Amino acid sequence: MTDRERTFVMVKPDAFARGLVGTVISRLEDRGLKLVGMKVEVLDEETAHEHYAEHTDKPFFDDLVDFITSGPVVPMVWEGEDATRQVRQMIGATDPLEADAGTIRGDYALDLGRNVVHAADHEDEGANEREISIHFDDDDLVSYEGHDETWLYE
Repeated sequence: MTDRERTFVMVKPDAFARGLVGTVISRLEDRGLKLVGMKVEVLDEETAHEHYAEHTDKPFFDDLVDFITSGPVVPMVWEGEDATRQVRQMIGATDPLEADAGTIRGDYALDLGRNVVHAADHEDEGANEREISIHFDDDDLVSYEGHDETWLYE
């Protein structure tokens, strides 16, 4: 097992419907991050409420739950040095209109409510562990040495 960080990422129903799952995975792999867990599922309301618990009192909460439960999602766990910060940088600002070109949201999303991908917040300590535990059991995640890791890290 490496000492590298694990982070949670979820391809949302809009990206799934548009056939962008492979694109998101490729972008993260191209960066050098390592996929250690993945599944396809349709979230039920209970799981959606648990996942977005920090937004319960916000006016957009019901719309958020309706959207995230509207179709298949792809929850994933990625591993790498400072993985959470790297992923957040790669996906771009939550509002796609503010996301830089070259980020996933900047390249593929047009609407705040349909912004392609969710990723754990690097500024919210414990977000990764909480979100990973909602979607994965420990035995759902794998540990392995990637063949390219000696070329990615000193």
